[in-house]
Amino acid sequence: MSVYELKKWDLSDLYSGLDSADFNAALDELGTKIGELESYREKLTDAATAAEFGAFLKKYEAASELGQRLVAFVQLQFTADSQNQKVLGMIGKIDTLMADFQSRTVFASLWWKNLPDATAEKLLAELSEYRYFLVQLRQTKPYTLSEKEEQIIAMKDVSGSSAMVSLYDLITNRYEFEFEADGEVKKLTRGQLSQYFHDPDPDVRRRSYEELYRVYEKDSAILTQIYQSIVRDWDNEALKIRGYMAPIAVRNLVNDIPDSVVDLLLAKARENKGVFQRYFRLKKKILGLDVMKRSDLYAPAEATTKRYTFDEAVKIVQAAFDGFDPEFTAKAMRVFNDRHIDSEVRSGKRDGAFCWTVCPALTPYVQVNFQGKLGDVSTLAHELGHAIHSMMAEGQNLFHQHACLPLAETASTFCEMVLSDYLLAHENDKPVRRTLLMDFMDGNYATIQRQAYFANFERDAHQLIQNGADTEALNALYMENLHDQFGESIEINPEFKGEWAVIPHIFHTPFYVYAYAFGQLLVLSLFKAYKTEGKSFIPRMKQLLATGGSLAPEEVLKNAGFDFRDPAFWQGGFDILSETIDQIEALSD
Repeated sequence: MSVYELKKWDLSDLYSGLDSADFNAALDELGTKIGELESYREKLTDAATAAEFGAFLKKYEAASELGQRLVAFVQLQFTADSQNQKVLGMIGKIDTLMADFQSRTVFASLWWKNLPDATAEKLLAELSEYRYFLVQLRQTKPYTLSEKEEQIIAMKDVSGSSAMVSLYDLITNRYEFEFEADGEVKKLTRGQLSQYFHDPDPDVRRRSYEELYRVYEKDSAILTQIYQSIVRDWDNEALKIRGYMAPIAVRNLVNDIPDSVVDLLLAKARENKGVFQRYFRLKKKILGLDVMKRSDLYAPAEATTKRYTFDEAVKIVQAAFDGFDPEFTAKAMRVFNDRHIDSEVRSGKRDGAFCWTVCPALTPYVQVNFQGKLGDVSTLAHELGHAIHSMMAEGQNLFHQHACLPLAETASTFCEMVLSDYLLAHENDKPVRRTLLMDFMDGNYATIQRQAYFANFERDAHQLIQNGADTEALNALYMENLHDQFGESIEINPEFKGEWAVIPHIFHTPFYVYAYAFGQLLVLSLFKAYKTEGKSFIPRMKQLLATGGSLAPEEVLKNAGFDFRDPAFWQGGFDILSETIDQIEALSD
């Protein structure tokens, strides 16, 4: 039986190295492919046949895949070592190359968007393989500019918003945190420091958060300036140039989620804030705290020093997935067999966890920073769930493999619930069962309510920044956000005013965060269906995942039996959480 050890990933399935012949040949090949695509400028007219357009799409897909391989290679090297200046320089070169790709082929998307509906529909009928990709392109027609303007924006982004995001990463990934623990002062990465957020000792939890925000506070003026630049760039382009009605509407259109549905989701989260406030009051009682502070939010229900080796964690996840469906296990293990996982903690490595899908032909890459806690086991299941989703959809073309952001969290959060269900099924001890249920509630808070309120903050922050907001104003706005979220159930430590600046998603991908709440509430409904229907549910789940991004989210959910325009759909998830709190109360008697 294999023994799984903490390791770096192997990127040789992409290229041998930055100076390698295969990498440099790929750079040249992409330039050649872009030139071939440009030759279609004269062919794509109102008289273009489906065969001609189909040939262009095949070539465009091949060039896009090559570009994605190049981007993935340099970005994955950067996340593995964010202080590598050679890699950083190559990222700039690749970003420029991809912007050139976009600007030199934008004529094709403009041609497609401007075709008469009848002509477009005839072509769609013969190009079903690319149908949803093409339909989505036409949906952006009202916000599309001239070819020259689109080219200018593509080049602007390289030295604009993309550069700001890289600067944020470069600054924050080099942070070291000094923290006294076990009688000595340690220098820690953010990932290592975050382990103390879950410490049984309230003083340790408080000091760990204070150290986190102390370090970020030193650069608060710079981080605010970066965020202001990203927001102004986003809003100026979206509202003033393209004509969107609101900053979040850009993300909604990319996700193909109606504005009204996103509004409903966020409204339901706010409406149900009492569910989590009730849980935190119960948690305060269980912990025996006179006052529960924000720094106590992730306090463990039971003091434990239990740690898992990486090998134990992998095998627990294997067993949990096997209990659901062996195909899930087999696909998850491809990540390990292909050495596409970076699991060790080290200086310079990006904190957190993610899954990077390059293309249908490649096993996805997974990053975790494994430190042995139960939460790390859950994170492993989550990221492997993302990989499973991509592999289930590897029968789709490049443009349809990825589900939209809200549905992209479906398999990952479902796999977390599979793990939680497995652990509960193998545990009879009441205090341990209660701890597992509380971990489940903590995770749902982090995935639903926390993310929904991040989205609320973003909406308000974009407006505030247009009115000249500085760090103090953004901090004040964020504190208002926290007070509304927690009410009287939790006392907010003052240092949490700057929490917004430590959330990479807010900088990297504006309005990404509501996808987590969307995905988790969906998964609560899916998992309830699984527990009700048993194994007969599995084919329906597999079909949902295999769809990837080939259908509109509304159609995907309707095929699974859900209506995201119905308030009851969203309320159902919160009702499941209320039932979980009832179970925790019963185990506390």
